[in-house]
Amino acid sequence: MMKTLTHLGTRIPALGLGTWQLSGSVCARVVRSALDLGYRHIDTAQAYGNEAEVGTAIAESGIPRDQLFLTTKLWMDRLTGGEVERSTEESLRRLRSDCVDLLLIHWPNPRVPLAETLGAMAALRKSGKVRRIGVSNFPVALLRHAVEEVGAEIFCNQVEYHPLLSQAPVLDYLRPRGMLLVAYSPLAHGQVLANAEVRRIAAKHGATPAQVALAWLLGQDGVAAIPKAGSTEHLRDNQAALDLDLDPADRAALDRLAGHTRTVAPSWSPNWDT
Repeated sequence: MMKTLTHLGTRIPALGLGTWQLSGSVCARVVRSALDLGYRHIDTAQAYGNEAEVGTAIAESGIPRDQLFLTTKLWMDRLTGGEVERSTEESLRRLRSDCVDLLLIHWPNPRVPLAETLGAMAALRKSGKVRRIGVSNFPVALLRHAVEEVGAEIFCNQVEYHPLLSQAPVLDYLRPRGMLLVAYSPLAHGQVLANAEVRRIAAKHGATPAQVALAWLLGQDGVAAIPKAGSTEHLRDNQAALDLDLDPADRAALDRLAGHTRTVAPSWSPNWDT
């Protein structure tokens, strides 16, 4: 049974497929394989250049659209009011869908007022083209601005999160408000897989290091994860994390790993929480 999370009356499968760095026929094949295996949460973005392939895979799967949770993201140069609407319409055409379940600001852009972007996104939600709106790569200061000053109804914050990177400040802000954290790069681009403690716990359970890291995330309150996978084998491996029960000692050991290992930190990054 796929675990789901709920906020604002909207349910999202806790485990999804991230499609960053998947392109062309490989992307279409992986998304179709994921859907065939039972994945119902697919994450893409304008900047990934693969919305058309994601849309094709969904259409060819034959799965009713209302059974899927589809996320895309607005790129930094398309955050003004007019560009939010135009670029979302383009995304919908590429995705071959009348709406997306979740539209995110991919990265904050200090050159565009947050109220302008979120206001345009809210208008899209009212029009039915977007079910929920949210943000990505937002530290607490920007979350607070979006929620408390702009008054936006934020569904989630999508950030890098794995056992080697603490997101305690962000979680402490999201949880009391019922907002969700969606973890991207949940394996730290392979660094988590090589960690001795993660490998020890994996051996203890007869599991893979990836399953241990994902089970740690998925067992947390209000946390979803969108690992990328390049093959059916990896899709199955990630899916099996849903059935891995970590005991309190395992979780405590993984909690102690939390540090500042950030694998996605481009030059335009905001001031991260410490």
